[in-house]
Amino acid sequence: MSGKDTSQPKIGQAEQIEQIQERVERLRDQIRRHDHLYYVKALPEISDRDYDLLLDELRRLEQQYPQLLTPDSPTQRVGGQPLAQFRPVRHSVPMLSIDNTYNEEDLLAFDQRVRNALGVKSVTYILEPKVDGVAVSLRYEKGVFVQGATRGDGETGDDITANLRTIKSIPLRLHGRNVPDVLEPRGEVYWPIKDFEEYNRQREEAGEPLFANPRNATAGTLKQLDPRIVAKRPLRFVAHGFGIIEPMKFKRHHEIMDAFGQWGIPTFPHIQPVEGIDKAIEIIREWKEKRRMLDYATDGMVIKIDRLDWRDDLGRTSRYPRWAVAYKYEPDRAFTKLVDVKVQVGKLGTLTPVAVLEPVRIAGTTVSRASLHNFEQIERLGVMIGDYVAVEKAGEIIPQVVAVDKDKRPRDAKPIKRPTKCPECGGPVSSGQAEAVYIRCMNPECPAQFKERLRSFAGRNQMDIEGLGPAMIGQLVDNGLVKTLGDIYRLHEPDRLGRLLQLERVGQTSVDNLLKAIDQSKARPLSRLLAALAIPHVGVHVADVLARHFGDIDRLMAARQEDLEGINGVGAVVAESVYKFFHSPQGKRIIDE
Repeated sequence: MSGKDTSQPKIGQAEQIEQIQERVERLRDQIRRHDHLYYVKALPEISDRDYDLLLDELRRLEQQYPQLLTPDSPTQRVGGQPLAQFRPVRHSVPMLSIDNTYNEEDLLAFDQRVRNALGVKSVTYILEPKVDGVAVSLRYEKGVFVQGATRGDGETGDDITANLRTIKSIPLRLHGRNVPDVLEPRGEVYWPIKDFEEYNRQREEAGEPLFANPRNATAGTLKQLDPRIVAKRPLRFVAHGFGIIEPMKFKRHHEIMDAFGQWGIPTFPHIQPVEGIDKAIEIIREWKEKRRMLDYATDGMVIKIDRLDWRDDLGRTSRYPRWAVAYKYEPDRAFTKLVDVKVQVGKLGTLTPVAVLEPVRIAGTTVSRASLHNFEQIERLGVMIGDYVAVEKAGEIIPQVVAVDKDKRPRDAKPIKRPTKCPECGGPVSSGQAEAVYIRCMNPECPAQFKERLRSFAGRNQMDIEGLGPAMIGQLVDNGLVKTLGDIYRLHEPDRLGRLLQLERVGQTSVDNLLKAIDQSKARPLSRLLAALAIPHVGVHVADVLARHFGDIDRLMAARQEDLEGINGVGAVVAESVYKFFHSPQGKRIIDE
């Protein structure tokens, strides 16, 4: 037998592993720093491509050396398989709601009660915007994120750790000094308004129903059992409170928020300690308009006592802490008469009810139309034509009908019936099992659907055909010049060209410009074409993923459904939709043209 010990790696190998481990740690630190700069500070230092290169290198090293993989690595945000269900989590400290008011007299009364109970002449308050999001509690042990939960009933919530891990503004590991052994930040998960609007635009392009508003969309997203779905939605987190902190070394709320920021936990940049209720009310008045500049929806300001020992002295009721109150601004809402309901037909046949209103001023703009979302929402509200309805408008989000004043209902109010046929073509309608709340026209030749598909096809993020707007599309379809997508590229033919020049308000110059734009669109990349084809569930992002993976349309058409499912960022639903499109007679005809 040889006396040589072969159980230990060679010195060179050990040194190499050590060097690789150092590189892995440096990559993780870099990525965490850039996540914080981008998602918390909004001060990115590198391009998306450079960030992706760092993440790809880290992922490659962890695959090559799996012994170096840790649960808090930036590559481990998104889990693999969907959960069967959420398990309950009992909160270490109850997550209470905050009592609220709409008038300043109640704030003065709150301050009087607080000062009387504490026996002091003045109190230092903290003021924070009241985010219209979903309340959650995070838990860190030894600086590592180990659990996240919803508020639930205040005592027990759902364990949504896997979903919260996908939110990049939530650090998986805290950085900085003096991080407590146990730390429970509490705050709101929200969907930034601009990101929400862009996501809705992509859903519209993909032929999917739009989300009603950021808060409801956030709540629905966090209820998803598949964290891969959550990862695709750009949610954010901001902390405004805490549960357990062990060891507890703080005496004031603003000290805790300052420490959170140093450890990488996002907090409000607008936290303001103020002395006395008069100054607090002054700031509340200022924020009534300033809040519109924020990137999240907020409906008020929260006033909290800064000193933690005074909070303990005041205690709580069964529902609310006695040391805090929320002042809520009156919503951007107005009542007006519902004159009619028009049904719009989308590019994939979705029938969407739109409220036609007596014009009313809301948030500085005149509103004459508002979203009713779907017919289930109409039935839930119990709204009828002729009713006086409450219409809300938040920022740039589409105005929506949110309530009905049934006491003012006129005798001649008419019920709003679900369509039994398409209002445009008279074709049959159906509500699919997966989305029974949505009604669709089943006629593939429906001219209204085709007009919407054409509008999307020519859109800026698709084939970008300038001059092919709604008015031109309407004339082209109504006059039989364009019956398929391929017909767009035949408008230069002599017969069609002559008829094109005869259309209303169409001259030689506008025709020349249109034909030039159509010719230029032939050079658009594959990703633009895929986004333009109105394939269900395929918007700009998925189109880009497919184009980068396959490179050309022939390889994509030849792909099996299981091949599509295996692509990161696609999934089973999208894979089935893409496969069916390219193997359907309609899809094949579109490509052949």
